[in-house]
Amino acid sequence: MGVTDAAPTAGPMATPTREADATPTPPSEATGRAWFVVYSKPHKEGTAEFQLRRRGVEVFYPRLQLPGYVDPRRRIVPLFPGYLFVRIVLGSQFYDVVWAPGVSRFVGTYGLPTPLDDEVVAFLKANADADGLLQARPALVVGQHVEITRGHFAGIVGIIQRPPNAKGRIRVLMRLLNRGTVGVELPLHFVKTGWTPSSRGSAAPAHTRA
Repeated sequence: MGVTDAAPTAGPMATPTREADATPTPPSEATGRAWFVVYSKPHKEGTAEFQLRRRGVEVFYPRLQLPGYVDPRRRIVPLFPGYLFVRIVLGSQFYDVVWAPGVSRFVGTYGLPTPLDDEVVAFLKANADADGLLQARPALVVGQHVEITRGHFAGIVGIIQRPPNAKGRIRVLMRLLNRGTVGVELPLHFVKTGWTPSSRGSAAPAHTRA
């Protein structure tokens, strides 16, 4: 199994920098504690977090807690699907991470794990609770074009006239052939949208799809 990957970006994961059967070699000069990003096996973020904690590894697994009007089965979703943050002394805890069940590999460049700026994790932790949960809000603003995906108006693109209310309903303006512009109120899940953290006094750092 590969143990390093390219640094995370907004696009798909890059090709691993090591072959699947390569033997991992920890950088011996890394003696200070630093944050790194690890890539979990598909849908195994929770397993990786649990197993890393069992090995004494400091882990941060940020998740979004969606509003109460969202389907309870999808109320909590990863902020960065497939990624976790670990704070370790790389030279001595490398194997604790790469051999933990649920972990796929480190994220890095040129075959080596790349440390992450402390400020990135500090920002996320400052907006999360003790369990790593950040309150989420729909990534919608007034005037934004959205595609309706369900109901009688599926396939029509409208404009947000009013963001979601406490019941999770939005008002959308649509242009129909015979009736001109009309406004309709729809459940939030009838339109294509993502979620963003409700940060405490700062701009939200990332988006995710529910």
